[in-house]
Amino acid sequence: MTTEAKGEIAASPARFLGPEDAAIFETFVVPRYLSFFAERLTRMLVAGQDARVCHLQCRTGYPDQLLLEKLPNAHVYGCDSSVHAIELARAKAKALSGFVADYRVIEANTTPFPQGAFSHGFTLHPLAAPAERRRILEELARIVAPRGQALVAMPLRGSFVEVADLLRECALKHELTDLTNAVEAAVQLRPTDELFARELEAVGFEFVDVDVRTRSMKFGSGRDFFEDPATRLMLLPEFRVNLSLDETERPFNYVREAIDKYWSDDEFELTVVVGVVSGRRKA
Repeated sequence: MTTEAKGEIAASPARFLGPEDAAIFETFVVPRYLSFFAERLTRMLVAGQDARVCHLQCRTGYPDQLLLEKLPNAHVYGCDSSVHAIELARAKAKALSGFVADYRVIEANTTPFPQGAFSHGFTLHPLAAPAERRRILEELARIVAPRGQALVAMPLRGSFVEVADLLRECALKHELTDLTNAVEAAVQLRPTDELFARELEAVGFEFVDVDVRTRSMKFGSGRDFFEDPATRLMLLPEFRVNLSLDETERPFNYVREAIDKYWSDDEFELTVVVGVVSGRRKA
């Protein structure tokens, strides 16, 4: 397979894993949060002989074990912008008997794969921003072969409503019009299930199906929420990006205090609407 750079995928600091983050991500974020998405996605994978699979924005390689179980003869290619995440993915692959993988650090936001190289292509939990989502879908359309399968799993609209409601409350109490507008705009960034399906169809896939499940995450306090690795490494960085505000410390301090106030006698539950879209590349 050629290493000539072909497609471009946006890299964001909201998804970058540093040297200490990669191990924390694999140990805590994967089982507590990312498994919501991977378990549904791998259920929708179409089995095939000698599958060639591309995992865009692969981070530490998860769901490597699930891929091995579903596609035992597959050759998996993964790419990510984090050197530390890729190092961990490579180490895990070596330790996983029967798993054939090639994990690469992508430079200058490029994917090094030729057109139509894969029977399957997927990504887990891309950023909600429509422009990035479109670039990922277009890249999947480029690298997946005719009749091949593409899958994307991410939180749909309706996710994290509890945080959005508390931010709205903060904006109302402190008369922060900019925050009100920012929250409403951020909520709209996430697709509905119907929009998710139409987006995949628009880049050249057919037989599109969307699987939707509602899950929840529980936290004992505001501090637990903000210090949880899933919040710190995945949710909060994206919340800040989506709000597009110069200053977010004050609103999120309000969220922390409000969680402790309103859920002092109970656990704070965060809603996650897990969506997985699957389609087959047109011949």
